[in-house]
Amino acid sequence: MDVKLLALMALLIVATHTPTSKAKPISLVERCWCRSTLNTVPQRSIKELKFLHTPNCPFQVIAKLKNNREVCINPETKWLQQYLKNAINKVKKSKRRNGQKI
Repeated sequence: MDVKLLALMALLIVATHTPTSKAKPISLVERCWCRSTLNTVPQRSIKELKFLHTPNCPFQVIAKLKNNREVCINPETKWLQQYLKNAINKVKKSKRRNGQKI
C-alpha cells in the first residue's frame, strides 16, 4: 500500500510541475485591436498607418501619431478612403507597366 501511495504522489508531483506552453491563450490572440475609432484625426499629425485584418474583427486602421501615440481611425473616413483608392490605383498602374495581370 505504501508503494502505491508513493507512486501516486510521484505521479502527481510530475504532473503538476510540467512546463506550460508559452503560447498565448486564444482570447488574447484573436482580440480586436480597435475597440473604438476616431473620426477626426488630422492627416498632418500622422507619422505612419497600419492596416490590420484580424479574423472576426472589422477592418482596422491604426495611426501612429507624431507624438508616438497610437489611435484607431474609422476606416470610413473620407480622406482615408481616398488614400486607399489612390494606393490601389498606383499598384494597378505599376503592375500594368511591368506587364503583369491584376
